[in-house]
Amino acid sequence: MLSSPALPTLVPGRLAAEEAGVAPATIRKWVQLGHLRAAGRAGRAQLFRLEDVFAAERLARRRPRTA
Repeated sequence: MLSSPALPTLVPGRLAAEEAGVAPATIRKWVQLGHLRAAGRAGRAQLFRLEDVFAAERLARRRPRTA
């Protein structure tokens, strides 16, 4: 029997922020800046793939902050 690939786990922004060690506002900012994209919705809550959150975090760490 063939096994199908596992579906990605989607988490709400609050949990995504906790996993990445950032504030929920940071997740929202990454979305505004286009560094992160929601993979789905549950009611009003945006859902994110953790792989995407960690990729956005790596991108944010590489970019120099501007005043």
